[in-house]
Amino acid sequence: MSARFDAIGLVVSDMGASVAFYRRLGFAFPEGAEEQGHTEAELPGGLRLLMDTEDVVRSFHTEWEPPSGGGRTSFALRCDNPAEVDSLYEELVASGCRSELKPWDAAWGQRYATVLDPDGNGIDLFAPLATV
Repeated sequence: MSARFDAIGLVVSDMGASVAFYRRLGFAFPEGAEEQGHTEAELPGGLRLLMDTEDVVRSFHTEWEPPSGGGRTSFALRCDNPAEVDSLYEELVASGCRSELKPWDAAWGQRYATVLDPDGNGIDLFAPLATV
């Protein structure tokens, strides 16, 4: 299997406040990140911290609601290709994992799917779409 841990994603209610907080902790977000719906900071070892506003998440997952009584994190696993996203998703669902989002081609150029771990945390599976 070639899926590997690539990023930690947070859904935030106030991007400006979140960027300011994480910058205080040493995360290097790009200039102007506070104005964006999505931003990323590289972490040591090549991992990334991704932040999306609630509105951005609802733009592709229309029924998404903030969790009650808990966090807003998801783990993203990069696959080698779009077909692996589909096959790994099917394997996980067949083994009893709950599906959050079936595989789909995202507007930002990736094949994407989400399953839930036993505690309900999101595990995102993704791969770049082939470019022509």
